[in-house]
Amino acid sequence: MFLNTLSGRFLMLTVVFVMLAEVLIFMPSVARFREEYLLSRLERAQIASLALLASDSAISEDLERELLVNAGVFNVVLRRDAVRELVLSSPIPAPIHATYDLRDPGPFTLVRDAMAVLRDRENRIIRVIGDPVREAGLLIEVTIETEPLRAEMMEFGTRILVLSAIISITTAVLLFAAVRYLLVTPIRRVVSHMTAYAEAPEDARRIITPTARVVELREAEDALERMQKQLTGALRQKDRLAQLGGAVAKVSHDLRNILTTASLFADRMEQSADPAVARAAPKLVNSLARAVNLCESTLAFGKAEEPPPRLTRFALRDLVEDVVESERLGCTGDSVEFIIDVPARITIRADTEQLHRVLSNLVRNARQALEATGEAGTIEIGAGEDEGAWWIRVGDTGPGLPEKAREHLFTPFQGNARKGGFGLGLAIAAELVRGHGGLLELHRSDEEGTEFIIRLPKTAALASAAQIAPAETAAQ
Repeated sequence: MFLNTLSGRFLMLTVVFVMLAEVLIFMPSVARFREEYLLSRLERAQIASLALLASDSAISEDLERELLVNAGVFNVVLRRDAVRELVLSSPIPAPIHATYDLRDPGPFTLVRDAMAVLRDRENRIIRVIGDPVREAGLLIEVTIETEPLRAEMMEFGTRILVLSAIISITTAVLLFAAVRYLLVTPIRRVVSHMTAYAEAPEDARRIITPTARVVELREAEDALERMQKQLTGALRQKDRLAQLGGAVAKVSHDLRNILTTASLFADRMEQSADPAVARAAPKLVNSLARAVNLCESTLAFGKAEEPPPRLTRFALRDLVEDVVESERLGCTGDSVEFIIDVPARITIRADTEQLHRVLSNLVRNARQALEATGEAGTIEIGAGEDEGAWWIRVGDTGPGLPEKAREHLFTPFQGNARKGGFGLGLAIAAELVRGHGGLLELHRSDEEGTEFIIRLPKTAALASAAQIAPAETAAQ
């Protein structure tokens, strides 16, 4: 279990890496120790041979044996003036196993020979060649046994390994404590904040306050703080929208009753003898019917989700003229001119009521934007078709949309383009168009005006044949 934690794994990795580093240091150290051991034997042998030369080679066998034992060698050979001379000698217990030249050895050669001595457990007789101290001759050559050398190398290596283990454990413990203090504890703090925040994400008091001093942890805490603030804000907005939906449902219930009564009076107005009233009455009845249907849809879909479109075939120009005539009634003067560029031959397949709401919203927004400037302007509604879709263009010569409105154009309560607006109209229009499998997009918006384009696919992927056929049959 401990090895599954960040601290445990870091501790084990530290121990492994420190030991690996010590192993890499161990081999050169042992090789250096062997070289110094052999050089010391050469130096002792040279001193013993100088003592013999100083006495003109007149020493007893016992003294010669004592000099060799003190030097730790079996014999000594000096080469002076190109003459190779056996200075000291004694019986060799076994044949010479190998010869090592220490006059110019390479690092790899020293390490390889040292490891070979450690691996070989038998006592071997080896010859060692080196340079005499203070250039007292051309070379010196001795014969020694490997058992004392291997024993001292093993003792030295053991000290190195014990020291390495102590250093490794000490370093690992110190790093373990440092990691727990500098990394693990701050990470656990972040985790505890995330857990507490998950229990009540609407509570702004549970948003983390960045305090880490480590740059990477501070960046993580800053990112977590931003995410928590955005999520808390989004949850609060959704809560407000849910409350608003409940309030709208209550208002829609009462408004539906009022509109139903108004519809009854509008029906009687159709029987009026006044020609103007008789012409306006059907449009008033249609408008009241749309309002009643909208209220009923709001009651039926409490979350303001729009019902699937009921597709029928109809002439687009008639619908556009109906929308424009309704908006003309809302004009405060004659400053707004409406231009309809919709060919009479274009018949599209869509939900009449929903498309009426979309176009009414776009045209009303354009009219209100023009009236707010106090200057004359034009609203143009055009339409056409290509190979796979119908398109409807709604443009105006107004001042264009503000930057903030363009950033959140189709977001409820954020994309309002005028004072007192709520940003709901375009969001609802975009949702209705998406329900048809189409797209509502802002084509341009600058100081010369604003233009929206609606694209509706000719293939009704969202409606079944059973939904379309009865309506089309009735229309025909």
